[in-house]
This record gives sequence, C-alpha cells and structure tokens, in this order.
Amino acid sequence: MAGMTGRIAKGVALAALCAVALGACGTAKSKRTLFDGFYFKSKVKRLDDDYSRFIVSIQNASQSVDAAIQAGEYFGTRYCLETGLGTSRIKWRVGPETPVEQLVIVDDTLTFEGECNP
Repeated sequence: MAGMTGRIAKGVALAALCAVALGACGTAKSKRTLFDGFYFKSKVKRLDDDYSRFIVSIQNASQSVDAAIQAGEYFGTRYCLETGLGTSRIKWRVGPETPVEQLVIVDDTLTFEGECNP
C-alpha cells in the first residue's frame, strides 16, 4: 500500500509540474508583441559602461523589413523606459528613420544603434 501512495504522489507532482510548464508557455506567447502579423526575437544590450547607449538586434528580419523596423523601434524605446534612462525619445545612429538601403542586416538580423535621450 505504501508503494501505491508513493506512485500516486509522484504522479500528482508530475501532473502539477506539467501544468505549470504548459501555463508558462501560454503566458510567454501572450506577452509577445506582434508587428504587422509577425513575431520577432529581439535582443537589446548596452554598448559600454554607459547604459544609455545600446544596440537592438531583430532576428528573422526577412519576414518583413518594415515590421522588423517597427520591432526595433519598439524594443529600443522599451529598453530606455525600463532602465529608467529617459523617455521614449531616442537619438538613433542607425534606426527607424535610416533609409532601408542603409540598414544593417546581416544573417537575417536587423541591427539598430541608439542612445536614450532624457
């Protein structure tokens, strides 16, 4: 009987773990932002010790360059606001107003460079 109780406890624990894992997956997708019908994986990192200067990388830019540009602007703005470095104003070195033919797209990744502008 003790063996049966242990198996039931393990089964309940496994079911709970699966429910948590599946719940987390749904949450992650619901928090993703859609740009013209496309999702983009992004990465924002500071350039140096000065947190106000940053680079935004948007993967799979070939899905839609226009949508990738929107995503880059969004994630840059979010970085500045979340780090408390200013407002939504950004001085872009390469950014959403850069002509498309001058944008840096390497290995299907669009890269912007900017500075949070308080």
